Amino acid sequence: MPIRIIIVLTIMFNACSFAHGQQTQSMTIEVFPFELEDKSAGAGIIPPDEHDKRYLAESAQVARDMLSKSGGYAIIDAPTEKLQAVAPHGLRYCGGCEGKIAQEHGASLALLGVVTRVNRTEHTIFIRILDAETGKTVAQGFTDLRMGANYAWPRSAKWVMTNKILR
Repeated sequence: MPIRIIIVLTIMFNACSFAHGQQTQSMTIEVFPFELEDKSAGAGIIPPDEHDKRYLAESAQVARDMLSKSGGYAIIDAPTEKLQAVAPHGLRYCGGCEGKIAQEHGASLALLGVVTRVNRTEHTIFIRILDAETGKTVAQGFTDLRMGANYAWPRSAKWVMTNKILR
Protein backbone atom coordinates (compact mmCIF):
# COMPACT_ATOMS: atom_id res chain seq x y z
CA MET A 1 0.00 0.00 0.00
CA PRO A 2 1.52 3.34 -0.94
CA ILE A 3 2.45 5.58 1.96
CA ARG A 4 0.00 8.32 0.85
CA ILE A 5 -2.98 5.99 1.18
CA ILE A 6 -1.88 4.93 4.66
CA ILE A 7 -1.50 8.57 5.71
CA VAL A 8 -4.91 9.51 4.28
CA LEU A 9 -6.59 6.52 5.97
CA THR A 10 -4.90 7.37 9.29
CA ILE A 11 -6.07 10.99 9.08
CA MET A 12 -9.61 9.90 8.21
CA PHE A 13 -9.68 7.37 11.07
CA ASN A 14 -8.45 9.96 13.58
CA ALA A 15 -10.97 12.53 12.32
CA CYS A 16 -13.83 10.05 12.63
CA SER A 17 -12.71 9.06 16.14
CA PHE A 18 -12.54 12.73 17.17
CA ALA A 19 -16.00 13.46 15.71
CA HIS A 20 -17.47 10.43 17.50
CA GLY A 21 -15.91 11.59 20.78
CA GLN A 22 -17.42 15.04 20.28
CA GLN A 23 -20.90 13.61 19.65
CA THR A 24 -20.94 11.51 22.83
CA GLN A 25 -19.78 14.35 25.06
CA SER A 26 -22.33 15.30 27.73
CA MET A 27 -23.92 18.74 27.87
CA THR A 28 -23.49 20.46 31.22
CA ILE A 29 -26.76 21.49 32.85
CA GLU A 30 -27.72 23.18 36.08
CA VAL A 31 -31.05 22.03 37.51
CA PHE A 32 -32.46 24.81 39.67
CA PRO A 33 -34.73 24.14 42.65
CA PHE A 34 -38.32 23.70 41.51
CA GLU A 35 -40.61 26.57 42.40
CA LEU A 36 -44.18 26.56 43.69
CA GLU A 37 -46.76 28.88 42.22
CA ASP A 38 -49.76 28.51 44.48
CA LYS A 39 -52.98 29.60 42.79
CA SER A 40 -55.25 27.73 45.18
CA ALA A 41 -57.93 29.49 47.22
CA GLY A 42 -55.87 28.93 50.36
CA ALA A 43 -52.66 30.41 48.96
CA GLY A 44 -52.98 33.65 50.89
CA ILE A 45 -53.61 31.97 54.22
CA ILE A 46 -51.78 28.63 54.05
CA PRO A 47 -48.06 29.07 53.34
CA PRO A 48 -45.97 26.28 51.79
CA ASP A 49 -45.13 23.72 54.45
CA GLU A 50 -42.32 21.19 54.91
CA HIS A 51 -44.19 18.66 52.74
CA ASP A 52 -44.42 21.13 49.86
CA LYS A 53 -40.69 21.86 50.15
CA ARG A 54 -39.88 18.16 50.31
CA TYR A 55 -41.88 17.30 47.20
CA LEU A 56 -40.47 20.27 45.27
CA ALA A 57 -36.96 19.05 46.13
CA GLU A 58 -37.89 15.48 45.14
CA SER A 59 -39.28 16.75 41.82
CA ALA A 60 -36.02 18.55 41.03
CA GLN A 61 -34.09 15.42 42.03
CA VAL A 62 -36.19 13.33 39.63
CA ALA A 63 -35.21 15.70 36.82
CA ARG A 64 -31.52 15.55 37.83
CA ASP A 65 -31.53 11.76 38.02
CA MET A 66 -33.28 11.32 34.68
CA LEU A 67 -30.94 13.75 32.92
CA SER A 68 -27.91 12.05 34.43
CA LYS A 69 -29.11 8.53 33.57
CA SER A 70 -29.88 9.57 29.98
CA GLY A 71 -26.13 9.80 29.37
CA GLY A 72 -26.43 13.09 27.52
CA TYR A 73 -26.06 15.47 30.46
CA ALA A 74 -23.56 16.21 33.19
CA ILE A 75 -25.22 17.87 36.17
CA ILE A 76 -23.54 20.98 37.55
CA ASP A 77 -24.03 21.31 41.30
CA ALA A 78 -23.87 24.99 41.96
CA PRO A 79 -24.73 27.04 45.03
CA THR A 80 -28.30 28.24 45.09
CA GLU A 81 -28.30 30.34 48.25
CA LYS A 82 -27.92 33.56 46.22
CA LEU A 83 -30.99 32.89 44.05
CA GLN A 84 -33.27 34.81 46.40
CA ALA A 85 -31.16 37.94 45.94
CA VAL A 86 -31.03 37.59 42.14
CA ALA A 87 -34.70 36.70 41.70
CA PRO A 88 -36.61 37.56 44.89
CA HIS A 89 -39.96 36.56 43.38
CA GLY A 90 -38.64 33.39 41.78
CA LEU A 91 -36.69 32.52 38.66
CA ARG A 92 -39.93 32.09 36.75
CA TYR A 93 -40.37 35.88 36.83
CA CYS A 94 -36.83 36.97 35.94
CA GLY A 95 -37.11 36.70 32.16
CA GLY A 96 -34.77 33.76 31.65
CA CYS A 97 -32.07 34.89 34.09
CA GLU A 98 -31.50 31.23 35.02
CA GLY A 99 -29.53 30.89 31.79
CA LYS A 100 -27.05 33.59 32.82
CA ILE A 101 -26.77 32.15 36.32
CA ALA A 102 -26.09 28.66 34.93
CA GLN A 103 -23.48 30.09 32.58
CA GLU A 104 -21.74 31.79 35.53
CA HIS A 105 -21.64 28.39 37.25
CA GLY A 106 -20.07 26.75 34.19
CA ALA A 107 -23.18 25.08 32.73
CA SER A 108 -24.22 25.27 29.10
CA LEU A 109 -27.91 24.63 29.89
CA ALA A 110 -30.33 25.64 32.64
CA LEU A 111 -33.43 23.72 33.77
CA LEU A 112 -36.26 25.42 35.63
CA GLY A 113 -39.33 23.60 36.94
CA VAL A 114 -42.51 25.23 38.24
CA VAL A 115 -45.32 23.42 40.02
CA THR A 116 -48.61 25.29 39.89
CA ARG A 117 -50.99 24.28 42.64
CA VAL A 118 -54.52 24.74 41.32
CA ASN A 119 -56.10 23.51 44.52
CA ARG A 120 -55.02 21.09 47.23
CA THR A 121 -55.50 18.04 44.98
CA GLU A 122 -54.77 19.33 41.46
CA HIS A 123 -51.59 20.72 39.94
CA THR A 124 -49.62 21.25 36.76
CA ILE A 125 -45.87 21.20 36.15
CA PHE A 126 -43.88 23.20 33.64
CA ILE A 127 -40.23 22.38 32.88
CA ARG A 128 -38.02 24.45 30.60
CA ILE A 129 -34.40 24.04 29.51
CA LEU A 130 -32.61 27.15 28.26
CA ASP A 131 -29.35 27.49 26.37
CA ALA A 132 -27.26 29.35 28.94
CA GLU A 133 -25.40 31.42 26.36
CA THR A 134 -28.28 32.55 24.16
CA GLY A 135 -31.20 32.29 26.58
CA LYS A 136 -33.22 30.44 23.94
CA THR A 137 -35.50 27.55 24.88
CA VAL A 138 -33.97 24.18 24.02
CA ALA A 139 -36.81 22.02 25.39
CA GLN A 140 -39.97 22.52 27.40
CA GLY A 141 -42.86 20.48 28.63
CA PHE A 142 -46.07 20.97 30.54
CA THR A 143 -48.50 18.58 32.17
CA ASP A 144 -52.18 18.85 31.70
CA LEU A 145 -54.12 19.08 34.93
CA ARG A 146 -52.96 16.30 37.26
CA MET A 147 -54.79 14.82 40.20
CA GLY A 148 -52.94 14.32 43.45
CA ALA A 149 -51.75 16.55 46.23
CA ASN A 150 -48.11 17.54 46.72
CA TYR A 151 -47.01 13.90 47.07
CA ALA A 152 -47.73 13.48 43.32
CA TRP A 153 -45.43 16.29 42.13
CA PRO A 154 -42.34 14.07 41.64
CA ARG A 155 -44.45 11.63 39.60
CA SER A 156 -45.62 14.49 37.39
CA ALA A 157 -42.03 15.71 36.98
CA LYS A 158 -41.08 12.22 35.82
CA TRP A 159 -43.93 12.27 33.29
CA VAL A 160 -42.82 15.62 31.83
CA MET A 161 -39.19 14.51 31.66
CA THR A 162 -40.11 11.22 29.98
CA ASN A 163 -42.75 12.47 27.55
CA LYS A 164 -41.65 16.01 26.74
CA ILE A 165 -38.02 16.71 27.64
CA LEU A 166 -36.07 13.50 27.00
CA ARG A 167 -38.03 11.92 24.17
